Amino acid sequence: MESVRVQLGERGYDIVVTSGDVAGLGSFARERAKGGRAFVVTDEHVIEHADKVAESLRDSGFDPLLVSLPAGESQKALATASDLYDQLAEARADRKTLVVPVGGGVIGDLAGFAAATWNRGLPLLMVPTTLLAMVDSSVGGKVGINHPRGKNLIGAFHQPIGVWIDTGFLSTLPDREYRSGLAEVVKYGVILDAEFFAYLEQHSAAILARDAQCIRHIVARSCRLKADVVERDEREETGLRAILNYGHTFAHAFETVGGYGAWLHGEAVAAGMVCASRLAERRGLVDARVTERQRRLLHTFTLPIAPERWPVDDLLATMHRDKKAVAGRLRFVLPTRIGEVALFDDVPEEDVRLVLEKARD
Repeated sequence: MESVRVQLGERGYDIVVTSGDVAGLGSFARERAKGGRAFVVTDEHVIEHADKVAESLRDSGFDPLLVSLPAGESQKALATASDLYDQLAEARADRKTLVVPVGGGVIGDLAGFAAATWNRGLPLLMVPTTLLAMVDSSVGGKVGINHPRGKNLIGAFHQPIGVWIDTGFLSTLPDREYRSGLAEVVKYGVILDAEFFAYLEQHSAAILARDAQCIRHIVARSCRLKADVVERDEREETGLRAILNYGHTFAHAFETVGGYGAWLHGEAVAAGMVCASRLAERRGLVDARVTERQRRLLHTFTLPIAPERWPVDDLLATMHRDKKAVAGRLRFVLPTRIGEVALFDDVPEEDVRLVLEKARD
């Protein structure tokens, strides 16, 4: 078991990384939650994991209510959030009712958003079951839902009381979703840690084979790197936290124009990182070798390294609506070397267009 502390004063919390210890989750929750009820939200693909989570909570004195939803990105919508509100109302949830999302990023974002907004905030315990959620969306307090005009446009900052990561859950994760999560892992190496990026290159075969020790290491390291950023810029006010969006301005446009669910989030991020690195090349920030190392590693993980032939005008229009845009100007996180990136808000649209057009050739 490894533990990562997110230092946010009274909102600080622990991230536990373990393997095959669902039973320990209940006592972890009991030490941090004052109430007696737990609202467990999951989807049909991981209901067996959620049943074990509910059992562990019950053994530690909670009265759990388990809600299972259909799987898929389409669930991150106001209509589904409203359904959760109805069930919280029916359960007479109060401000001590613990919300426990058990699933991937969709369930975490959706149930987390319900926790942030019902009764002006309920305690939240994240239990991610996908690699992408373990290393990214379960940490940092961002919760939200999609709008037809853009991904995650409706949301809030709502820090959990803890994150319980059991890498044993990954044994049932489909290969495509596992590889999708690796995109966010690669991202941490590019933006913050050149040595970690080299580790991923050197251990790619073991990572693809889901070696337990490698998985625990990459999950714990990714969480530590994200926690370091969140501690210094919790609400994305200084610009530092924006570096976590490397590749995401492109990626969110790919997801929106391509249709939510056509690509998994990590697949879109992979292609988005390559586009961002190509954009950095155009600006003279990096040479082609920096991009090639990313392309080669992402290709090894069988992830997309270029967008599909979506209309460039539609992609650009979506980027202008992105929540990271300022006064209509496009903002991009671009690499200056492996292990370091910077935020730019002066990128000409024509450069972005050329990168997108060239990527499709």
